[in-house]
Amino acid sequence: MSAGEQVDAQLAGIDAQRVGRWLGEHVDGLVGPVEFALVSGGRSNLTYRVTDAAGRAYALRRPPTGGVLSTAHDMSREWRFISALAPTAVPVAPPLAYCADLEVTGAEFYVMGFIDGRVLADHEAGMRLAPEARARAGEHLVDVLVELQALDPAEVGLGDLVRGTGYAERQLRRWHKQVHASGAADLALLDEVHDLLAAHVPAQSSGIVHGDYRPGNMAFGPDGTVCAVFDWELATSGDPMADLGWLASSWQDPDDTTEATTAGPSTVPGFPRRAELVERYARLSGRDVSNLPYWVAFSRWRMACIGAGVQARYLAGHMADDGYLEEARARAEQGVRMGEAARDALRELGI
Repeated sequence: MSAGEQVDAQLAGIDAQRVGRWLGEHVDGLVGPVEFALVSGGRSNLTYRVTDAAGRAYALRRPPTGGVLSTAHDMSREWRFISALAPTAVPVAPPLAYCADLEVTGAEFYVMGFIDGRVLADHEAGMRLAPEARARAGEHLVDVLVELQALDPAEVGLGDLVRGTGYAERQLRRWHKQVHASGAADLALLDEVHDLLAAHVPAQSSGIVHGDYRPGNMAFGPDGTVCAVFDWELATSGDPMADLGWLASSWQDPDDTTEATTAGPSTVPGFPRRAELVERYARLSGRDVSNLPYWVAFSRWRMACIGAGVQARYLAGHMADDGYLEEARARAEQGVRMGEAARDALRELGI
């Protein structure tokens, strides 16, 4: 067991006996009995490390135990994306089995291979990566993003997920609706920024959008190479600038005065600066990045919505108890600052 994992025979969301039996019947090569450990870090869907009697490790993903919002926490979507991308140049964990039977453990879930890499979720994780690998980590996450966005959704079997309406319009509508449905309080600022963003949507293209593309959702090898991209629950079709905007908003330079949307390793010496990532992306993809400031503001607003919703679910007791409540409150407070930063950025753009 690694740090940050909680082993418990009565883990929230897991009927150990039924799930263990199901795994033995559906995962080739798995040897029972199995042990489950809740992996901390996932704040929407729940992730468990599954270790079988032969010492092999697997990862199991399922939704929260309650407070599931409409269209959120979609296991079948995650499963479809990793299954479609497994044969491509985009690194994902090997998809192994999917369970649609709610009787097994109260929700759909899927199982994938466990990727034992370095997840660069924060400054401390970045410090643990060898200095000579840090530049490579920044460069390769851009390379993988370019590979992802070069794929045709229809050609990889995701054509039915392509939406005819614009990504920005869909996302603005979705997150605005969900943050109101979550029971979160003090939504006036989020409503104000929503209206500004909705009134100034730029022209959009289409491709595959991960939805939460950042180092904290990836496993890196010791040399800085991306071994796998995780957390596909928000994946859809849409403008590739959305993922670049999310990455840029979370990639903080050491001298930035605006905080990042999410924690990351980027202020550690040796990682590229944000402008270097954007330049590499523009050069390798050939895409116009002039609308990136809009997508950075959009990302900050969306992060504010997510933070408010997560805190509301934790306060209602709908997420596993892994000691995250105080951090959830802090995240909601950060969300207010993100909303203000988004509004300020839009004003600077003349919006």
